[in-house]
Amino acid sequence: MSPAPQTTEGSAGFEPRTPRMNPTLNAYRAGLRRGMVSTRIALTTVSEVLGAVIPLAIFVIVLLFMRRVDFEGAAVSLGAMNIPGLIAMSVLFSAVMGIAGALSMDRTNGTLLRSKSVPSGTTGYLVGEIIANALVTLVSVVVLLTASLILFEGLQFGSADRWLLFGLVLAVGLVAMLAIGAVVGSLINSPKNMGLLMLPVMGLAGISGIFYPLIALPVWLQWVAQVFPLYWFGLGMRASLLPESMATIEVGESWRLEWVFAVLIAWAVLSMILAPKLLSRMARRESGSTLAARRRDIQQDWGV
Repeated sequence: MSPAPQTTEGSAGFEPRTPRMNPTLNAYRAGLRRGMVSTRIALTTVSEVLGAVIPLAIFVIVLLFMRRVDFEGAAVSLGAMNIPGLIAMSVLFSAVMGIAGALSMDRTNGTLLRSKSVPSGTTGYLVGEIIANALVTLVSVVVLLTASLILFEGLQFGSADRWLLFGLVLAVGLVAMLAIGAVVGSLINSPKNMGLLMLPVMGLAGISGIFYPLIALPVWLQWVAQVFPLYWFGLGMRASLLPESMATIEVGESWRLEWVFAVLIAWAVLSMILAPKLLSRMARRESGSTLAARRRDIQQDWGV
């Protein structure tokens, strides 16, 4: 009686097991790698660094001339009082405009279209852009905060509760701004339309009490400003950096921190719900013909 035939792995009865990877997890890993590479490029490219540093340096220099200017009833100079607003504006432009600009540009150069050819490629692309913008924004905030603490007197940032409050407001505000940027970017189909985005952003900054107390505006305009997250982000920054006595020139003579977090979280959640749906719709509409048509329009409009 002959022995039974030995079966080995790979024969008809036993097929080698192919390792399976979660496609969503793989997309997030790819996005993380993409984000780190983009961050390194942004922080080591001279033009990118100068484009971020020069505007902030100009603002800081302007505020330095305001160090001896006092606002009536304020415990700090007008220059120091505007530092939290400058940080909030820096996050707004870096996060919202950064994400929106990247999405509109990559729709034109074909990057977004190419990402569709990879499983979960659109997800990985978006994760990479969010990580890159978040890291670059955090670096700019750290540099700006460090310079402000050195150059301006009166900023209250020496206790653990101030550090904690600043970190929490920055984290929630940054998430909200990045999510809003993804929503806005999914609605802009060409870089030539980025100029249209600047108008409402600058208008919002003008009514949000970033560089002067909101109580200086008419009551109806105060209510409009409080609908949007920029006012609350700036208020949270002021609560973490300025003396407690400065709350007397705010609406309700209070920092209203519970409302700061409630409004910022609400905007973040709403934007994070909308962003994936809008981005998926945008990605589905991308094709070679739409890309070619978009490029022709830009060439005609810009003469390139």
